[in-house]
Amino acid sequence: MRTRATPTPAGQGRKVSSTSPVLALVPVCLLTLLGGPFAFRRPIDVSDGFESPALSHVWSTERSLPGAVTIQSRVVRAGRRAVEITLHPGDQLPDEKGSELERAELMEARPLTSHEGPAYEYSFSLFLPADFPAVPTRLVIAQWKQYCPSGRCSQDNPVVALRYQGGRLRVTLHSGDKARTLFSTRDEIRGRWLDFRFLIRFSRGDQGRIQAWLDGRRIVDYAGATAYSEAFGFPPAGLFFFKMGLYRDRASVPMTIYIDEYRKKELAPSAAK
Repeated sequence: MRTRATPTPAGQGRKVSSTSPVLALVPVCLLTLLGGPFAFRRPIDVSDGFESPALSHVWSTERSLPGAVTIQSRVVRAGRRAVEITLHPGDQLPDEKGSELERAELMEARPLTSHEGPAYEYSFSLFLPADFPAVPTRLVIAQWKQYCPSGRCSQDNPVVALRYQGGRLRVTLHSGDKARTLFSTRDEIRGRWLDFRFLIRFSRGDQGRIQAWLDGRRIVDYAGATAYSEAFGFPPAGLFFFKMGLYRDRASVPMTIYIDEYRKKELAPSAAK
């Protein structure tokens, strides 16, 4: 897709209906219930253009307060609608009251959980308004996290994260004691649609892979560990979930971000080599 300097007027472009992913989730749900999370399952291939008046079953809003996530038609990448996410100072989930965290995020529904081993391709478009605050506060706008079933893992950082802080856009990897930056730019990214594509294979060994493109230009090409090991308290076979939106340390300014044209596809075993 071609990056545009201004929001796309409503009604232009073609989008995949957001109702189709619901059907795609049904066999995954049934297989998970019958055979557990590692049973034979249909490869994931879902997309959502957010064309329906309400969110589809592809998404969970459990990581945002009521009203933070809406469907609107003023700012879109293609088609007629896109998601708007707004975070106000003091927006904290009940279990995070009194902490330094504020968030308003869209999270993939649980049947879309990624597994360690296969390769997945994610694509999505983000729009930060021209007046989006470029503050020094830690801010994550997309992230892949590893499940910690016991709740006693020694690391709680996202394995892969897309961050915007102080006018700097970064892609970071955290699969051990220290984080590393895989991509960084201070180019102005606000006021235009950003088209991201990520190809990720989660692995705690040499089979891990991250490739990323921004507006069709490759910005990351990494091979190595992309998951936490058992040494950090995680189980031997990793599970991972994806979120987009606004996740930050406390700040005194409101923020709004727009999301459109999401797709996730599980790739053939030969991919991401």
